[in-house]
Amino acid sequence: MRLKVSASGKIKRSKLSKNFCKFGTPEDDAVPGRSFRLRRLDLAGRGGGGGGLGSAAAGGSFAGRAVYGWLFECHGFWHNVLLVTSSLAFALYLAAQARKSFSKLSSERSSIMLAYYGCLWLVSLLNLTWCSLQAWECTTGKEVAWNILSLWNSASGLHALTRTFVVSGLVVGLDLLLKAIYLFGFGIPLFVDDIEKPHKVKWGLWVVHRLVLTAVYGSILFMYHSRWRERLPARPAFYRYIIIMLIMNALALFACGLTGNGAGFGLWLYGATIVCYHAFYLPLLYATFLADFFQEEDLQLENVYYSEMKDAGFFDGDWE
Repeated sequence: MRLKVSASGKIKRSKLSKNFCKFGTPEDDAVPGRSFRLRRLDLAGRGGGGGGLGSAAAGGSFAGRAVYGWLFECHGFWHNVLLVTSSLAFALYLAAQARKSFSKLSSERSSIMLAYYGCLWLVSLLNLTWCSLQAWECTTGKEVAWNILSLWNSASGLHALTRTFVVSGLVVGLDLLLKAIYLFGFGIPLFVDDIEKPHKVKWGLWVVHRLVLTAVYGSILFMYHSRWRERLPARPAFYRYIIIMLIMNALALFACGLTGNGAGFGLWLYGATIVCYHAFYLPLLYATFLADFFQEEDLQLENVYYSEMKDAGFFDGDWE
């Protein structure tokens, strides 16, 4: 920010700098939501959450400005920290269990479980990248990169809806194709939020998307209480997974409807559902579909120890 010193010794902000901070540049006004984000970031840096740190970062080195922008710009400090720490924690957990997991996969020689485990690693790394680059949403020149990254990341969880890779590949491919057409064909900012000028077509598309997912999870939950129950996995973990995803998509559907009508609470609720999804979806997916597979060896080992101790007479007193 440029400053001028008047004859009286008072520091004044230049007219150009003042207009830029308030309204952005004409090029920024041409991009939906960017001028709003610039005003929000300027307020955050001057005192709304940034305080003296924002001023120090603005006048510091390039590295200092980059770190400050990554932490505080666009969505705020707690939003970014929660996303990064949760996604990093799960990636570190997978890395800590990698040796044991590969040993189990090698002994079982199950191509299906190996493919699921590989997909989980790929999606977790993609999710960590997306969570770490949140500042791209508000960075000039990063719109295309952010849209491409968000496009792939948004379709990463759809494979869990199906039981075969062929069907899941078709579902993910169709979802990617439609979103790519909306993004690059019609210029609809699917992954950029602007509460001052809500894009009604964008939020209408998200309403349809969330409505379809809510209907799918609701149908699966209905099948658990119908005569088609035998077609579903007889596992309580899968039942809990369906309930959690139904609630999450129903909340996101409600939030999209509110945001499309200009309600600020709707955008906050939608952001909260996005944070919860990217923070807890992959651990939920692992606990539902892979945890039992990797714990079978431990359970079998415990059964062996129990049988040996029982044969040795350790539990004879329990029957007296």
